[in-house]
Amino acid sequence: MSINLNAHAFAGNPIRSKTPKPHDPLSHSSVFQSLKTHLLQNPENSSPPPSSPLFKVLPFRKGSPLASSSITGDDDVPCWHLGWISLPDCKAFLVKCGVDLTEDSLVYLGTNAEEDVVFWAVDVSEEDGLVPELGAKQLCFVELRTLMVATDWADSSAMGELAIAGHARALLEWHSLSRFCGHCGEKTVPKEAGRRKQCSSELCKKRIYPRVDPVVIMLVIDRENDRALFSRQSRFVPRMWSCLAGFIEPGESLEEAVRRETYEETGIEVGEVVYHSSQPWPVGPSSIPCQLMVGFFAYAKSLEITVDKEELEDAQWHNREDVRKSLAVAEYKKAQRTTAAKVVQMCKGVEKGQSLSADFNVESGELAPMFFPGPFAIAHHLISTWAYQDVPTDGVEADLKQLSSSIPNL
Repeated sequence: MSINLNAHAFAGNPIRSKTPKPHDPLSHSSVFQSLKTHLLQNPENSSPPPSSPLFKVLPFRKGSPLASSSITGDDDVPCWHLGWISLPDCKAFLVKCGVDLTEDSLVYLGTNAEEDVVFWAVDVSEEDGLVPELGAKQLCFVELRTLMVATDWADSSAMGELAIAGHARALLEWHSLSRFCGHCGEKTVPKEAGRRKQCSSELCKKRIYPRVDPVVIMLVIDRENDRALFSRQSRFVPRMWSCLAGFIEPGESLEEAVRRETYEETGIEVGEVVYHSSQPWPVGPSSIPCQLMVGFFAYAKSLEITVDKEELEDAQWHNREDVRKSLAVAEYKKAQRTTAAKVVQMCKGVEKGQSLSADFNVESGELAPMFFPGPFAIAHHLISTWAYQDVPTDGVEADLKQLSSSIPNL
């Protein structure tokens, strides 16, 4: 089956759809002034100042957002939610740990104008006392990658929460990495409610903005459009295959990066390059928190594979029929529900180890010969778009069929 999404995982953030103008009451500058008033307020008086929006805070610990989980519906379907807490509660929790919450420790995420709510994130990685305090309320810090797999991609609300968490993690990790000025070495200070930073040196005052690291990811297709090239890295779980990918180097275009990376890793020469879509990817290493995956179809001019063993474990051509079979038997829904159930147990304080690769078994109980990343990854949609391109659908699948038929033998 081909799974089509309105937006990739981590895209479609519902509180970032529009940036308020500076004079807007919910602009980052306006709410930052209101935030400072909140923080100076007497803790015993938890009522917000007059005409002030409601502030909600999402704590993170070592890159993991606070989350809650529950069982809903007649089918006992587990689902997770972000663990938003009110600003007064966040302040009170930190006071118990001997820490004063300041405006510079909070990062502005966005607003919900209809409900007059402003959302913030805060890194509490150093506050060990918070874990049992929040655990008593069945809240726990869950790795973002685990929440990604646990998210029901058919649930737009859940996908929106995942996008918010991804945006928040990317910003907080960037703040952690940019504590010092790369120009003069002095400390940096947050500006514009954490949307940027600035060097504290009066002689420097360099402005620093969140860095985005673009990555090309491509499904390489043969001249006849019958086979696609798949690769394995040593870090992959057994039987998992995916698309080629690599970082863009300075001075090259996206198309040039596709051709270079394909040739460097597999020895395959690429001609035509066709854009598919892009996806924010905040679940990479903490040193690269703001990756942007830019997806392409790439049409091969050669077929002989020479694997760069320093980059890949293996690379192979697979025909469309085998790819379709693998997509058909991989139980992505089972993996999602199993991981969602794991989050429920984590929030109850029950640790439970799990190998996610075991969730892609075929219906008979036998292991699938190979499987691909799930619908949370752009690789899945590159692969399924190509595999099902002759199935009548709207959108990029039809566009790909038209494009591939017009590409000459290069």
